Amino acid sequence: MRSTTVEGGEGDGRAYVEGAEGRPRLSFQPDPEPKGGRNRIHPDVRVDDIAAAADAAVAGGARRRGGPVTDGQGTFQVLSDPEGNEFCLVAPAAR
Repeated sequence: MRSTTVEGGEGDGRAYVEGAEGRPRLSFQPDPEPKGGRNRIHPDVRVDDIAAAADAAVAGGARRRGGPVTDGQGTFQVLSDPEGNEFCLVAPAAR
C-alpha cells in the first residue's frame, strides 16, 4: 500500500491511500462544516508499534483518548484528530 497526496488544488488538504492492485483506494477530503455529533466512521489503522505510531500521530496533531487497551483481539489505542474525529491504532494479537 502507498500513500499519496492528491493534486486537487493548492493546499486543499485532499489525500488518499492507494490499495494494492485490485484493492480500493481510500480517499480523504476536508469538510468545511463543523462536526455535529458522533463520527459516522471510525477507522482502525493496523500498526506494528502502537507507542511509536501514537507518538507520530500526536506529533501531527492527534490527541490520545486514554491509554492503550489489550483484550483477546490484540492491543489498541484510541486517538482523535484535531477536530475530535476518533480513530484507533491496532496491533492484532499473535495467532
